Amino acid sequence: MNSATSRTWRQRAEAAAQKAAGLSLWRHRFVRIVLLILALIAFGTLIMVPLGFWPQVLFSACMLGLALVLRPSGGRLVSQILIALSVVISLRYMYWRITETLGFTSLLDALFGYGLLLAEIYALLVLLLGYMQTAWPLHRKPVPMPEDVDVWPTVDVYVPTYNEPLSVVRQTLYGALALDWPQDKLRVYLLDDGRRPEFRELCEEIGCGYMTRDDNRHAKAGNLNAALARTDGEYIAIFDCDHIPTRSFLQLSMGWFLRDSKLAMLQTPHHFFSPDPFERNLNTFQSVPNEGNLFYGVVQEGNDLWNASFFCGSCAIMRRSMLEEIGGVAVETVTEDAHTALKLNRKGYNTAYLGIPQAAGLATESLSAHVGQRMRWARGMAQIARLDNPLLGPGLKLGQRLCYLNAMLHFFFGLPRLVFLTAPLAYLFFGAHVFQASALMIAAYALPHIIQSNMTNSRLQGRFRHSFWNEVYESVLAWYILRPVLSTFINPRRGAFNVTAKGGIIEKSFFDANIARPYILLLSLNLLGMAIGLVMLAFNFDDPDQVMTILMNLLWTLFNVVLTGACVAVSLETRQVRHSPRVEAELPAMVRTSEGLAYRCSTYDFSEQGLGITLPPDIDIPVGTKVEITLRRGDDEASVPTHVVLRQGRRMGVKLDDLTPEQTFHYTQMTFARADLWASSWNTKTPDAPLKALHEVLRIGVRGLGLFGAVVVQNARSWMTRTQSGSDKSSTKLKAER
Repeated sequence: MNSATSRTWRQRAEAAAQKAAGLSLWRHRFVRIVLLILALIAFGTLIMVPLGFWPQVLFSACMLGLALVLRPSGGRLVSQILIALSVVISLRYMYWRITETLGFTSLLDALFGYGLLLAEIYALLVLLLGYMQTAWPLHRKPVPMPEDVDVWPTVDVYVPTYNEPLSVVRQTLYGALALDWPQDKLRVYLLDDGRRPEFRELCEEIGCGYMTRDDNRHAKAGNLNAALARTDGEYIAIFDCDHIPTRSFLQLSMGWFLRDSKLAMLQTPHHFFSPDPFERNLNTFQSVPNEGNLFYGVVQEGNDLWNASFFCGSCAIMRRSMLEEIGGVAVETVTEDAHTALKLNRKGYNTAYLGIPQAAGLATESLSAHVGQRMRWARGMAQIARLDNPLLGPGLKLGQRLCYLNAMLHFFFGLPRLVFLTAPLAYLFFGAHVFQASALMIAAYALPHIIQSNMTNSRLQGRFRHSFWNEVYESVLAWYILRPVLSTFINPRRGAFNVTAKGGIIEKSFFDANIARPYILLLSLNLLGMAIGLVMLAFNFDDPDQVMTILMNLLWTLFNVVLTGACVAVSLETRQVRHSPRVEAELPAMVRTSEGLAYRCSTYDFSEQGLGITLPPDIDIPVGTKVEITLRRGDDEASVPTHVVLRQGRRMGVKLDDLTPEQTFHYTQMTFARADLWASSWNTKTPDAPLKALHEVLRIGVRGLGLFGAVVVQNARSWMTRTQSGSDKSSTKLKAER
């Protein structure tokens, strides 16, 4: 066979092989399409097939039983199965709800009924988007930096401030200066929009850059952009002035930028070493996860899978060139951080999330400040929804659009939550039937949906959000975010940036009656509804259908009483007199007295102003004694002069004496800026146990009811006193006239 014939045979063989491969690929695709169609048909059948009461109960019991069997098992596959079961049950409920329960016979029924249906559709949409967002969190790990530090990039560290006290800002600057990074490639700048001389003096004393500007236009975003125009580092690390970075922040985070040339922003968690108002007022600090832990522990890692990680304004790094390409930090909305990430994603750049706390800061001190902060976030998301809606416009993939959509929809929960808190009152007050179905059928469809979705979310979120606490958080905020969200959605140019106050104190406990007014109103309405329902129950005891309807509404109202009671309880601001919160941490230390005696010991907490020390047995160091405390970590150590201010058994409290800038720098390195400090306490809360969480919320709700009763009694006494005083004055006047 000559070479030409051989070549022809090879070409024919290759063509035949390609044809066979193409045919095989086509068959494979065809099989996948057929299987997908069959799966959709089966899925649709499970959702839409009509069932009577007992068949529906049996179906729901089987689904719930399967979920209970699978839930204790580990692995992501089990989580996906639980999500699938929950989606089936929830969509089945909504299909039944829309097709079987809307035959309203009066305008009143229709008004309340359709209002509740819209609230339920909103809740279901958020639930499904949440499943999509968090079903497969990315769990990104650090990328090591090259051994050759000469190739490491230059980094500008921005610390913006406006009206925060010097004591709050000082530790952040020392933490930024302590970052483990080549000093010739690191520049730290305080961006002072308050233009305060004492801040300038501090920066000059410790060797930190100081910047101001002539005006405060565009608030924090304008402050950052003004610095962006005056510096030239390849990367920019941003920290709120109360967020103290650890020494390892840059080394753990920067590696991803060197690996991914399209990475524009990397965000790390916001971690807080002080309790927020919920944790402090309800005494749940370190036992119930912080309100923000769900976002930073679950949602952001889910966003990362879809390349939709949000910039959160602090504890993040941005690539200068890409930030400048979009015109700097976004100024069109009051949530400049999330909007900036959206703009970067629209340009086709990547955003990332590294779920390892590498900085920690102060939580809001008061409930009113906390509510104000959430109102700004809600207003900003409403602005983005109107001005730069992620569902519209170029540059985003479907997963990114849905992640941003869920973030925006979350802040529209105000009206739906208020509907859920008052819905049973429509029947108890006005006799309105919001469901055109029997109580038993409602229970057969609605209860499995509620139980299954809560069980699934407990599995997905249980390390960062305990069951039933989401209802508490949303109930507290619902009234206050309703108006700014709706008004901003109508007129997105309204509203201004407000700075969240940090570093304050609460000298004595007090009940914040102003912030509690809507909760007191809602609690009063629900208590009145329960009283009416009990009377109705007594008069309709011989009608089983009516009794079931009344009982269902009473149980719903009772749950709302618990939630609104918890809202009242959190309004009691507890005393906080420490200017600098203490951080619980066991660190190796050494105590040296002026006589030259030295004792090995350990800390049990520390703060900006002092330390708590656990001494060895039988060591007596009286109050007032001056001692030197040496903190150690590996080969590093820091010694600070102190004096004893407290003795209690083996425990000793010491207060720092006046430290030099160098001593303060080293003290910060060994305490707030320790690389392992915050990461070791992240995700260590007790896992969610739904029944235990329900008991905790019930306990807090009962506490709120007691507080509500005390407020009512106090107001009644005040009214009686004023009435009596007015009566006495009238009597005196009458006698004088006589």
